[in-house]
Amino acid sequence: MSDKKSLDSIVVRLAGNSGDGVQLMGSQFTTSTALVGKDFATFPDFPAEIRAPAGTTFGVSAYQMNIGSSPITTAGDRPDVLVAFNPAALKVSLPMLGSGALIIVNNDSFNARNLAKAGYREDPRETGELDSYQVVSVDISHLNLEAVKAYGLSKSDGSRCKNFWALGLLMWMFDRDLDPIDVWIRKKFRNNKVARDANVTALHSGHAFAETAELAEALPRFRVNAADLPAGEYRGITGAEALSLGLTAAAELADRPLVFCSYPITPASPLLHHLARYDELGVGVFQAEDEIAAICAAIGASYGGAIGVTSSSGPGIALKTEAMGLAINAELPLVIVNSQRGGPSTGLPTKTEQSDLYQAVYGRNADAPIPVIAARSAGDCFYAAIEAVRIALRHMTPVMLLTDGYLSNASEPWLIPDMDDLEPIKSNAPPQPDDSRDNQGMAFERNPCTQGRPWITPGMLGLMHRLGGLEKDFETGHISYDPGNHQRMTDMRAEKVKSVAKFIPLQMLELGTEEGELLVIGWGSTYGPIFQAVKQMRQQNHDVSYTHLRYIDPLPENFGELAGKFRQVLVPEMNMGQLSTLLRDKLGLSPTTYPKVTGQPFLIGELTEKIYSMLPPVLEVDGDLVTNRRAE
Repeated sequence: MSDKKSLDSIVVRLAGNSGDGVQLMGSQFTTSTALVGKDFATFPDFPAEIRAPAGTTFGVSAYQMNIGSSPITTAGDRPDVLVAFNPAALKVSLPMLGSGALIIVNNDSFNARNLAKAGYREDPRETGELDSYQVVSVDISHLNLEAVKAYGLSKSDGSRCKNFWALGLLMWMFDRDLDPIDVWIRKKFRNNKVARDANVTALHSGHAFAETAELAEALPRFRVNAADLPAGEYRGITGAEALSLGLTAAAELADRPLVFCSYPITPASPLLHHLARYDELGVGVFQAEDEIAAICAAIGASYGGAIGVTSSSGPGIALKTEAMGLAINAELPLVIVNSQRGGPSTGLPTKTEQSDLYQAVYGRNADAPIPVIAARSAGDCFYAAIEAVRIALRHMTPVMLLTDGYLSNASEPWLIPDMDDLEPIKSNAPPQPDDSRDNQGMAFERNPCTQGRPWITPGMLGLMHRLGGLEKDFETGHISYDPGNHQRMTDMRAEKVKSVAKFIPLQMLELGTEEGELLVIGWGSTYGPIFQAVKQMRQQNHDVSYTHLRYIDPLPENFGELAGKFRQVLVPEMNMGQLSTLLRDKLGLSPTTYPKVTGQPFLIGELTEKIYSMLPPVLEVDGDLVTNRRAE
């Protein structure tokens, strides 16, 4: 048996055809990682086609995970281990690897036909292209079929078990217990005895092969040190799962039913799937015939006294825009979850981007502002969902919650919170009926601090009132075309959003000092790589600080003052500079934009290189380090 390499972190990438079970293999390995107390972050990378031609580069499905003992916030820049089920998976993944990486390839798939499909003229294992890597060829397909032969499966059905065979091999490399995955398989396939037993056999066969085939020299074993995580009960969670639990928890905290109305679209659909499981918790789910019907049904739910929620991605959000104006004008609470993806139009439906910020902040007809917040990690989606509901109910307004394809599918360890530790969500109580006052007027008596009106629902005795999309009188709520009144209502809607800033926390720094040379500003899913990049730069004594925005519109009240204490401001974002535009608009800042729209998250190395390029050179004078600042 080989000696185990003790590591603080390691990046593993699994890649194959979209039908090879790579995502399932990755998720189960991640589960085993969580059970042994390691920190981790994952990045599932799907092809856009439902079933791309097998063996082609554009059909490669991948799952990358960073496992470690220190705080892990990204799926890692450079994989240390690659499991490639075919030549196409190798070709797509090879540019990502660092020199010396371990590559495990499925030897059976490296035939002339598959090499040609991947664009190889010759086998890269024989051309010297892989000389800087440690390559181990294993007959995964053949050995898997031999292992499951006893179950009478066809070659096609038997080959579906090879992901578990390879997972068994991987589990041996990382010294993991097979029992939790064994139990999962038996539960998953409890109604299909043959599939159950074949997959269990494949898992154990892959593990046994690694243990007995004398691969000690070729196949190293790794021991990743345990993470120092706060005490408590953890589970692995994706952003979509955390969003669904956060919305459900918000309904509990507000003591209101939740009605989720949606139309399937990538990458927003998982939220619909998860919430559909929570009917026993008072969650109602409605899959509408289109995006417009979905948001209108959610508005109807809010009108009826439930917490109305709808979700989509950019193209679907565009279709919902007119109805958002209705909710704004009617002053009804509504949460709109936007799981951003690459665009425009159909664009890159399975790839990640942050390109809907303009749409969220400015993308409605007329002057129709709404609060906009953004989650920063998979686990943070839980708390962002609660905050979105809290703002919607307090100010009686729609709220846009921004996430993206990366957050929706990525996973991390999540400390399960105690509901008793979460602050209850209050809503604006309806007034007591009063014969001396007009019902219509009572329905629009707004809180002067929040501009939120009472949440009056159908059937409340003595509180019948008119509500609609036409402009209404500020005092009575009756339809009004008076010019002065429209100015007053427009001002009120702007003030409603502005007043959110009175209730949200002041902006804090994630890393660094409160003034200095360079401030890096992030939002959304850029949190992980920016955090690690700035951390590395500060460890090298560079004058750089970092803050991350949750509240996009309105911005925290002290944000302008905080940013103004730095000589330079850098905004990395997965768009062409949308937050930078917003900061110029709202605060008059002139940040440097660092855009990335490749469909992939930022790499730590990309960010450190950019940060370094903006810092003044450091000179050594008589043994002392002296910053040579650029001329003013």
